[in-house]
Amino acid sequence: MRANIAGIVGSPQPTADTDTAEFRTVMDINVTGIYLAMKYELPLMLATGGGSIVNATSYVSVVAFPAVCSYVASKHAVAGLTKVAALEYARQNIRVNSIGPGPIDAGMLKAFFATDPAAKQALANTIPLGRLGEVHEVASAVLWLCSEAASFITGTTLFVDGGVLIQ
Repeated sequence: MRANIAGIVGSPQPTADTDTAEFRTVMDINVTGIYLAMKYELPLMLATGGGSIVNATSYVSVVAFPAVCSYVASKHAVAGLTKVAALEYARQNIRVNSIGPGPIDAGMLKAFFATDPAAKQALANTIPLGRLGEVHEVASAVLWLCSEAASFITGTTLFVDGGVLIQ
């Protein structure tokens, strides 16, 4: 079982104003980091008869979000890498899925909310379940995807988003 969790957003800018070096940094961390992890995990799983990989995407892997083109592009790319690897290794008993968190009260958002507490409630009001997600909810979903209970699931993304994508 492997969980490849990587992600930075970069500075919020319209696409034409996004710094090329920053774009590459976001892609290197978010995409190349996960690609390299899988590159070395897959042979180990082949040697041991199988396994499960869960990669971190985001709800923005299936929608667009303005002012963060590098982040959105990177999460779309991870979704694609996940599907390719799932297809390539399914017959060798290796399942590859991804987790697509929505707004989670952790990391990048927590730092932002420290400077603008009203923004947290404003964001929560846009989520159908009325609150931000918690880290343990994402972790539980990752563990489930790696478990026997999900043994017939590969090549898909499990969204833990409080219903954001149903709007």
